[in-house]
Amino acid sequence: MTFPALQDYLDRLRHTPVDTSLWLDPQGKAHGRYLNSTLTSVYQPIRNLGDHRVVGVQGFMRSHSRNDAGLSVWKLLDTVATDDQSIELDRLCRLLHVLNFYRQPELVEADLYLSVHARLLSAVDSNHGMSFRHVLDVLGLPYRKIILQLPMIQPDQTWIAHYVADNYRRNGFRLAINVADVRQGLAQLTQIRPDVIKVDVRELYDEAAALELLLAAHSSDVSVVFKRVESQSVHDKLIRLAERAQLPVKAQGYLWDQPRAIFSEWDALLEQQAQAQPIGAA
Repeated sequence: MTFPALQDYLDRLRHTPVDTSLWLDPQGKAHGRYLNSTLTSVYQPIRNLGDHRVVGVQGFMRSHSRNDAGLSVWKLLDTVATDDQSIELDRLCRLLHVLNFYRQPELVEADLYLSVHARLLSAVDSNHGMSFRHVLDVLGLPYRKIILQLPMIQPDQTWIAHYVADNYRRNGFRLAINVADVRQGLAQLTQIRPDVIKVDVRELYDEAAALELLLAAHSSDVSVVFKRVESQSVHDKLIRLAERAQLPVKAQGYLWDQPRAIFSEWDALLEQQAQAQPIGAA
C-alpha cells in the first residue's frame, strides 16, 4: 500500500533545514524539535501470542539517539511545558509517529496505537481530535487504522475521559484504555466502552479474572492486549489463558521486543532469539 500525498510531503521535507521544527535525516527518518530537544519515533509491536504475528504497533516518542534508546520526551518536558505547549507537543508527536510509521511499507496493515498523555485529558478542546483527523486526511492516511489510547483513568477523571473519548469517536478514531489489572479492565469495559483494553501484566495473579475479562470483552467485540509482558512465567500464564478461552491472545512486552525505529529489525532479532531458544519454551 502506498500513500502518494504522504510521499509528496516527505519529498518536500527532504529539503528542509535541520534547524527547523520538522525535517528528515539522510535515511528518511522524520525528526522534530521542541524546547531545544530533538525528537523522533520508536515503536513496539503487539503480537498474536500463538504465531507472534505483528497485529499492532505502539508509538513512543524519544529524544534522538543513534541506537533507539533515547529518553522519554514527556518525562523530559512535562514539568516545563504549559498546557498549551503540551497540546502542541502532542500534535508534533502524533505527526512524527504517522510519518515514520507509514513511510515504511512493512506493517501498514497493522494498527498504530498512539498515546493520549494524562495531562491532555483536561487540556484538550473539542477540536483536538478534528485537528488530527484533518492531518491524516490531508496526507491520505487511514484514520481507522489508528487507535488512540487513553491513560489510566482515576475515579475522579471518569467524566473527563468520557468527554475526550466522545471527541475522538466523533472524528472516527478507535479508542483503547490502559488499566492496572484485569479487575479494573472488567469495571471499565462497560463504563468507557473502548475498542481495546490494554492490561498491565508485569504480574498476573488472578488468572480466573483474566479469563473472565477475555471472554466478556470478546462478547462485546472488544480486543484485549496484555502489555508489559516481561517474564517467561507471565508468558506461560497467557498461553494457558488462550488455551482455556479458545481465543487468540494479543501481547506486548520486552520479553520479545525493545522499541525500535525500523520494522525490519524486529523479526531479524526475533529469529535470532528463536534460534537460541524457541519462543514459548519453558
